[in-house]
Amino acid sequence: MTTSSAAAVHGVSLGHPDTAAAEHWLASLSAVPVLACTHLVRSPRPHVALSLVFAGAAPAGLGAPSPEAVAQHTVSGRAVLFPGVQLLVGTLSVAEVRELSAIERVEVLGGGEADPAALISTGGFVRPQWRAGVLTLTTTPAAGGLLVPFETRHPTPCCAAH
Repeated sequence: MTTSSAAAVHGVSLGHPDTAAAEHWLASLSAVPVLACTHLVRSPRPHVALSLVFAGAAPAGLGAPSPEAVAQHTVSGRAVLFPGVQLLVGTLSVAEVRELSAIERVEVLGGGEADPAALISTGGFVRPQWRAGVLTLTTTPAAGGLLVPFETRHPTPCCAAH
């Protein structure tokens, strides 16, 4: 499955302080984009902006435009919504993840490309990133010989035990 590059990309900057806030706003949209990515931007102050692609016309009133998010869309965006994301639940092979979704590459952190037969326990939370036009999911080894997405739904804050 591939993503369409012909549709218009809309950049939105509402000053979200983090990806969770940006995803919460995204979930509130009445028109669901077919592709939505978060981007860490610096201007006018550090915040999270979004790039959105709709199947049809974009809804009115999305918010302040973000040319920076549009420019980063398939270069360094973190995909929240993408074709096939709803199918990435449970445990799937790397080959199935690539077949069912727009994810084109699966990597093991520090180890290169994942074996197509390797199993990924998705936890129902998959956030691949664009790298030079390729939607890439980074995974890490887990118990039982499984892989899990590197980014988790509820990350442990740095220095949580201090």
